[in-house]
Amino acid sequence: MSIFMLDTNTVGFLVRGRPAVVARAVATDGTLCVSAVTRGEVAFGLSRRPASTALKTAISELWDRVDTLPWDSTVADCYGALRATMERKGKPLSAFDMMIAAHALAVGAVLVTNDSSFVAVDGLALEDWTKGG
Repeated sequence: MSIFMLDTNTVGFLVRGRPAVVARAVATDGTLCVSAVTRGEVAFGLSRRPASTALKTAISELWDRVDTLPWDSTVADCYGALRATMERKGKPLSAFDMMIAAHALAVGAVLVTNDSSFVAVDGLALEDWTKGG
């Protein structure tokens, strides 16, 4: 069974009800999760919109259904190696994207994203659920 790690954009698509993303999440035969980094990014976004109770409710319901994986020493070690590799290749990702990519690599998850910058990460399994089908 596969582990599917949703990136921050995918969480947004899911919460806003993007049909292709919702359909794929419902139909998956694997485990859905997010990195603690993604959860932090979402918490930051919610904090910037304190009056958005509907959004807070939707996010809370998602967190009840999706595992949040902790950032641990194994992930930190993977991050260090990945960051050095990406810098040598001249293809650094943003800080949070690098952390999310390392987390997916460390746990052997498929990263669900529509962000093409992740393609530069060797060995990272990717799926884009925004395309449907």
